[in-house]
Amino acid sequence: MESENAQQFDITMETFDHPRYEIIPTGDVYDGPEEVAGYYRETRSAFPDQRNEGAVFWHTDEGVVTEFYLLGTMKGAIRGFPPTGRSFRVRMTAYFIFAPKSDGIIIERIYFDLYTFLRQIGLLEAAALTGREFPADGGIPIEEDR
Repeated sequence: MESENAQQFDITMETFDHPRYEIIPTGDVYDGPEEVAGYYRETRSAFPDQRNEGAVFWHTDEGVVTEFYLLGTMKGAIRGFPPTGRSFRVRMTAYFIFAPKSDGIIIERIYFDLYTFLRQIGLLEAAALTGREFPADGGIPIEEDR
């Protein structure tokens, strides 16, 4: 997580046997090195100061569970929404699941309150003003060409 704060994503990627991010509230899955690298580019372009703090870890034989705060400011566009300039601070839980008989990560599965995140960065209001609806299965309204 420290390498993510420092935006040293090559170091972050080395912690994976197979990079895979599952963002449960949005339904997004980024599978493989190219998709995970794209996730880093997309999120850090929209939230260049994104960082985590206050992490607490619980270790198991199969992985690690962590609870932390994710913070940042929406300074770039994301999913067709222009930057709002608003900041967020959202409590998150992440599961780092290891490959069998390895300490290499095969899944990072992230849980958080999407409503709180969207409200804090102003996207609830933006979606309402543009007439866009949130997908029935959760997530952020996206443009058709994503």
